[in-house]
Amino acid sequence: MTRVYRRYVAIGDSTTEGMDDPDGRGGYRGWADRFAEHVARSQSGGGPVLEYANLAIRGRTTARIRAEQLAPAVALEPDLATVVAGMNDILRGSFDVSAVAADIFAMQDALVSSGATVLTFTLPDPAPVMPIAKPLRGRVLALNEAIRKVTADSGAILLDLGAHPVASDPRLWSDDRLHANSAGHERIGRALAYALGLPGFDDSWNASLPPPVRRPRHRAITAELAWMRRHMLPWAARHVMGRSSGDNRVCKRATPAPVDLGP
Repeated sequence: MTRVYRRYVAIGDSTTEGMDDPDGRGGYRGWADRFAEHVARSQSGGGPVLEYANLAIRGRTTARIRAEQLAPAVALEPDLATVVAGMNDILRGSFDVSAVAADIFAMQDALVSSGATVLTFTLPDPAPVMPIAKPLRGRVLALNEAIRKVTADSGAILLDLGAHPVASDPRLWSDDRLHANSAGHERIGRALAYALGLPGFDDSWNASLPPPVRRPRHRAITAELAWMRRHMLPWAARHVMGRSSGDNRVCKRATPAPVDLGP
């Protein structure tokens, strides 16, 4: 029998916030919004109305997510939660996989202990999406192994995105190569619904895309240079100055509200 959920709370960084999946109103939708809609729709035949809050803020490290978002999340008394973190830690020189894993476990454990069903996912291999990120691949693999272990220990549900090559298909990623695009967020939302066991969902989220059309070498080089100018250099400049894309930002959905399923 499928469990019925009354309140879903998401914590995390920019991927949970929904970048880069425009909502058409100047903000972002994202996999968490899409997942909330899947859960709400599965209960729309007379079940309780699902409330949803999203406390995620872009640029947050795992330690800051734990320090700033965990207590408010637990206080909201969710019976469904997602905890996704780690990419911002991987991008920093001070990356400590043991410390990040301990923070992820602490967040999962606190929410599971409060009675929530908790979901998380591993990180896709960044190398196919961003060739310049190949040196970071070892960090991603190490963190994914740690996430698998702590999730098993906490009793949370794991969506092992990192084990599926389609998750690293560049066509599911936005122009900045750090966030999923709308198609990517849509797949993650369906994958989480499948992992939760919602009726009507299967593993079709994992279907491969058609073979890509190879670009001429000169166009590929031009695209790399354009990406560095538009995204990599501004990111590097912010970090040299000790700034974050999340500075002075608040979460997009601090108060639980019913999920709008439209007409």
